[in-house]
Amino acid sequence: MIRVLLADDEVMIRAGVRAILTTDPDIEVVAEAGDGREAIELTLAHRPDVALLDIRMPRLDGLAAGAEIIRAMPEAAVAILTTFGDDAYLTRALDDGARGFLLKSGNPRELIAGVHAIAAGGAYLSPKVAARVIGKLRSTGLSRATTARSRVGTLTQRERDVLALLGAGLSNAQIANQLNIVEGTVKGHVSAILTRLNLSNRVKAAVLAHEADLVTG
Repeated sequence: MIRVLLADDEVMIRAGVRAILTTDPDIEVVAEAGDGREAIELTLAHRPDVALLDIRMPRLDGLAAGAEIIRAMPEAAVAILTTFGDDAYLTRALDDGARGFLLKSGNPRELIAGVHAIAAGGAYLSPKVAARVIGKLRSTGLSRATTARSRVGTLTQRERDVLALLGAGLSNAQIANQLNIVEGTVKGHVSAILTRLNLSNRVKAAVLAHEADLVTG
């Protein structure tokens, strides 16, 4: 069972997201918060598998709350939930260690898939978020995409395969199954990828995978 904390200051939004999540028998919403401070308190009290945080909340916004949760619980899986498309939010959330960025207005199946991926240790970007971010980067010129392809070109073919699947939101176990290798080998590849490309976390690696056109579908 995946235990989720849901934080949003709008009661109707919380109810809607909770209704979507609980259609999956493997997901349980164990606590709900109406502001960032309450989200931190309830996360520390309930220790959920995933803390799903809205960005704009009173007392403390979701980005600051997520950063505090990660500092207090480094193993915490924090995902940002929003209707907003500001790329600065994404950058700040990733820098603070968030594992996912999900849209309230997205397909309900994407929300459930994202929670599963994040709980399994993966990184998840809503496809619309990934497309918007990469599109914005490319609108500034081709140099960014060219640089991304050049960076991933330093990886071995197997590492590129792992990076592509990481970018698609797969966990280590799922990548191992897809590539017919053991999970320990995947962990080694992920560590090598992060080190070689000077990336601080899996979600930044996922963004780079999208930017370099490694992710298909």
